[in-house]
Amino acid sequence: MLTTSTNKQMFSFLAILTAASMAGMQGYTMLFNNFAVETVHLDGLQVGLTQSIREIPGFLALTAIYVMLVIREHRLASLSVILLGVGVALTGFFPSFSGVALTTLLMSFGFHYYETVNQSLTLQYFSTHQSPLVMGKLRSLAAITSIISAAAIWGMGFVLDYRGMFLVVESVVALAGLWAVFQDPSHADVPPQKLRMFLKRRYWLYYALTFMSGARRQIYMVFSMFLLVKVFHFSVQAITVLFIINNLINWIINPMIGRAINAFGERTLCTIEYVGVILVFLTYAYASSRWVVAGMYIVDYILFNFAVAIRTYFQKIADPADIAPTSAVGFTINHVAAVFLPALGGYLWMLDYRIPFIMGAALGVVSLVLAQFIRLPSRVVPVGQTAH
Repeated sequence: MLTTSTNKQMFSFLAILTAASMAGMQGYTMLFNNFAVETVHLDGLQVGLTQSIREIPGFLALTAIYVMLVIREHRLASLSVILLGVGVALTGFFPSFSGVALTTLLMSFGFHYYETVNQSLTLQYFSTHQSPLVMGKLRSLAAITSIISAAAIWGMGFVLDYRGMFLVVESVVALAGLWAVFQDPSHADVPPQKLRMFLKRRYWLYYALTFMSGARRQIYMVFSMFLLVKVFHFSVQAITVLFIINNLINWIINPMIGRAINAFGERTLCTIEYVGVILVFLTYAYASSRWVVAGMYIVDYILFNFAVAIRTYFQKIADPADIAPTSAVGFTINHVAAVFLPALGGYLWMLDYRIPFIMGAALGVVSLVLAQFIRLPSRVVPVGQTAH
């Protein structure tokens, strides 16, 4: 429950920008591969390089700290969404490898800066009880937005070329960003943030869990879908059905995850996630049934959302003034694995496709051990509030 009008304003602000951001990213993701092959005629190496370029802004998310020295945080959120939209719009006008690489970089900076600021604002403006619920609602909104975006793009494909579709997606995203530029959901009661980069020993577990979550994310994103297509020969239609099922389930279940964090605590949720991750990756490695693997893909997608517990754990142990800079640093740590893991996993796949998933199960074991060190203060004071 959002107890103040300021909280409601911030939630509405983040909800509209989250929907716009997801629409932009979903539109780009759905159109990119076909555009790259049919219009730009990229080869496999160029597509791989473009995807690597897309991860660079995630790795550089900590630079958002320095941008906040000159732009207020909520304003940066709106400008980031506009940048995302501009990157998507320009993609259709530059049908070359260098053009696609540049527009992908612009789009990705917008997306990753917004995700960094979104997490920071949520943890600053909502209490430790509210933030899991807010994150659950925002993730649920992102899931249903993905489905609506996919349906819209499918329909536009009958009447528009790629340039037209990129422009329509951009217009929706940019309009939301422009609306947000003229909003001010902030208030003075939130503690000022330390706008510099630093690492603190007291946050070591948050850093470690964030890194492991990023590594697990790379294996899921890069190799689970590839397993379905390459080894089990799933068609485009079957993959689309899985996409719809995943997002429908997550639309329903994400608010439940937020409530579960409040009911059972972060350590319990993380333990469930990592036990599930171990089982899922071992099933990927050794299952022979395509339907079992498809089921594990859905379970994997659900478990991925449990990572919210890492963020709410950080909120409960953090100095309120550390939230913005540590969120930015955490986003960079989360993307460290993106620099090397896809290439390493690809090499290991060539030796035996099971090896990347066994490696993923090993990461799950390490994460499970780390999760047992989660300890919360005996008395957690809501961020920006005083204890009663």
